Amino acid sequence: MAEIRKCSFCYREIEPGTGKMFVKKDGTVLNFCTNKCYKNMIELKRVPRTTQWTDKAISEKKIRLKSAEKAENKE
Repeated sequence: MAEIRKCSFCYREIEPGTGKMFVKKDGTVLNFCTNKCYKNMIELKRVPRTTQWTDKAISEKKIRLKSAEKAENKE
């Protein structure tokens, strides 16, 4: 049984037999679901939490909105 991996940039699941694996010089393995994720992280050096379409950015936005609502309710 092949294990399901997560993309290192957008954190989506990668089906077995697909995607791209990048190994750094220090031995760290990065898995990417698409070439779009690979280019954003490796070539363009973007951070997942600041890229709007990634799951990490969406989840952090939800957290910020919830904390803003709580602050409004307290006032």
